[in-house]
Amino acid sequence: MPYDQDEVQQLLAALQKEPYHWRMMITIALTTGMRRGELLGLEWKYIDWKNGTIDVRQSLVHALKGEVTVKEPKTKKSSRLISLPPSVLEELRDYYLYRMKERDKMGDAYNGKDNSGHEWKFVFSHADGSPFHHERPYQWFRKFRKSVGLRPIRFHDLRHTSATLLINQGVHAKIISERLDHGDITTTMNIYGHALRSADQAAADKFEVLFLNNTDTKKQDAGS
Repeated sequence: MPYDQDEVQQLLAALQKEPYHWRMMITIALTTGMRRGELLGLEWKYIDWKNGTIDVRQSLVHALKGEVTVKEPKTKKSSRLISLPPSVLEELRDYYLYRMKERDKMGDAYNGKDNSGHEWKFVFSHADGSPFHHERPYQWFRKFRKSVGLRPIRFHDLRHTSATLLINQGVHAKIISERLDHGDITTTMNIYGHALRSADQAAADKFEVLFLNNTDTKKQDAGS
């Protein structure tokens, strides 16, 4: 079950004491709903600082022998632009400057290249530029949530948390479907049906308040 809004606030507060790259990764996961492989495969060139968007174009995976592979989406539809909240964009900009300073300190020890000599510029990686193993975020998150007393959820459930937060804020299912890269809105409706029904009931309750107020006014008018 995804975290609710109070648990997300607790999570964000606890993150302030964690390493910069993990703090930023969890923040991006929550605000974009990106998959773990998409987060690990994200490169700086896919961030549009002017428009405040992330262009999701590739995922990082590890083969059985340990080779790192960056895969492009199976279809053009899977490539998508995701808008970031302005405050998160600014935090990401500060993180970029931090990583550039970190790289300069590494000097010749910087190792952000693949076997063909192509330089990786991953947003989330080891200090020397080499990519994280795809299980590393899950392992870190499990240890982190235990240490701060958060309810157990999977790293992947941060994606579900992102979706349910948007649903509770009244964001249309079509928009959520596009942010999550679902094949169609039916997938979103099936996965988040309960949350959508709860949001729909909350919307109905707002109408109820209007009608109750109107009924009270009629009663007052009748009694005057």
